[in-house]
Formats: sequence, C-alpha cells, structure tokens
Amino acid sequence: MASSGQKVVLITGCSSGIGLRIAVLLAKDEKKRYHVIATMRDLKKKDKLVEAAGDAYGKTLMLLPLDVCSDESVKQCINSVKDRHIDILINNAGVGLLGPVESISIEEMKRVFETNFFGVVRMIKEVMPDMKKRRAGHVVVMSSVMGLQGVVFNDVYTASKFAMEGFCESMAVQLLKFNVHLSMIEPGPVHTEFETKMMEDVAKMEYPGADADTVRYFKDVYLPSSKDIFEAMGQTPEDIAKCTKKVIESRNPRFRNLTNSLYTPIVAMKYADETGGLSVNTFYNLLFNFGPLMHITMSILKCLTCSCLRRRTISPN
Repeated sequence: MASSGQKVVLITGCSSGIGLRIAVLLAKDEKKRYHVIATMRDLKKKDKLVEAAGDAYGKTLMLLPLDVCSDESVKQCINSVKDRHIDILINNAGVGLLGPVESISIEEMKRVFETNFFGVVRMIKEVMPDMKKRRAGHVVVMSSVMGLQGVVFNDVYTASKFAMEGFCESMAVQLLKFNVHLSMIEPGPVHTEFETKMMEDVAKMEYPGADADTVRYFKDVYLPSSKDIFEAMGQTPEDIAKCTKKVIESRNPRFRNLTNSLYTPIVAMKYADETGGLSVNTFYNLLFNFGPLMHITMSILKCLTCSCLRRRTISPN
C-alpha cells in the first residue's frame, strides 16, 4: 500500500527489459516518492524482477498479474488497486514482428495490434475516468522511433506504433483540459533479450509466400544493416528507464520524447519534405545502393558513441 505522499505508478510488461528497469528504478528512488505496481501476464516470470528489485520488493514495489489483451484482466487489475487510484500509468507491454509482409499471416498482424495498440487503449480507457475526476494524472506510452518513421521489413510493427501515436496525439488534447498529461517515449534500437532473440530467430526462418529476391534482401541486406545500427546506436533498457523517470518528474512533461538524439535528424528529414520522397529515397539508397558505405559509417559512429555521445542519448531534452 502506498504511503502518504507517494505516487502510485502502474507499469505493464515488467517481466524483463525496459519495463523491468523502469519498475526497479522508480521503486529504488532515494526519496521513496513512488509506490510501484509492476504487472506482467505470467507471474511465474517474476524472478528477474524480484531479484533486481532487492529490498524494494514488498515495500515500494508490488506485483500484480495483468494481460493487456483481456478486458477482464485489465479491469480486475485496476479494481485491485486501493480506491483504483493510479497517479502514473506507464504502458510498456508490447510485441514485435519482423519480416517480409507476404509471409506474415493476418492473425499474426492482429496479435501485434491487439497488444501494441488495443492493449494500450484498454489501459487508458480503464484509468482515464478516475484521472479526469481527480483532475490529475500522467499517462506514459512506450512508443518507438518507428511510430514516427517507417522502417523496411518492420511494416506491421511500425503500423501499430503509428496507430498508437495518432491515438495519443488526439487523446492528449482532451486530457489536458482535465490536467492529465500524456507523454510518448520514443526509443530507437534498444538492446534487450527480446530483440536479440527475435533477430536470431528471423535469420533462421523460412518465408513462404515471399519471392526469393525479397527474402535475400531481408536476410543479406536488411539484417546485417540492422545489426550495424543496433551496435552503433543502440541504447540499454536502463537508458530508457532514466529517460522515462525524467519525463514523469518534469513539471511540464513533453508529449514526444525521443530518447536517442542521434535519431533527431532522421525524424526531421521526414518532415522537411511533405511529399515523402526525401525520406523514402534516402532510406532506399542507404540500404540498397550504399550498403558498404553505411556499414563504414555505422562503424565510425559506434566508436564515437562509446563515450560522450552515447551518454547524451539518455536525455529526453
């Protein structure tokens, strides 16, 4: 139970990665300003979180089961919180999907939207009425740079994040009238066990329905380039957690928060040309025409970001 003066923070998707690091960082806050409710679909996967939380577990951090794809689970979770009082909701639960779209079933696509889009909508719908009544609250959504800029072979995942960005951009206007803030956290590549395993798995998979050239472009061109980008520009879950903490502690939290300043020019390029040609042609040339040059560039960037530049990327400012 939260102590007087503590803010109640509910976080989804805390079994590993970004959600786990956010939960631990807030629970271990030196001033004990937060009572963290860490949630996950399967509490059998709690061991990593409990170990990382240490003495905070059972004091400033508690666990609840929550499946964001279930209306009943969402309602039951929120109802189990004292007075349904949640000051800060951090929507982190999400799934990825990578590969040629011809080989991805509609059911797989729906699964991504069910978690990444409708899962967030369920959570916001459940906590929003109480926040509006209190005229106070902060909703945080873990989005992605891919919610702002499309990335080849990430078509469906990107679409789910674009949908989330549009929903939240619309919702933020209404919520401000009730003194409720909404903030998007937009990381680029993040080194997590989930990402590593997904990249390893897709490299071994067959892609029925996709032509041989497309499969070759995906495996021999995209995947090596993606690996270069992760190594050069990737952040850690701790980086994203620190950025998220800064956002929720800001007096005037920003709506959009790119966690990686190295991606600012990439996003800006899209909005510099309303026809869309500049960004589409630039990414096409980088991937298919200047692959070796891109590899060299990423190698240089990797060296540069090992020290001062990498530290700069954890700030939402």
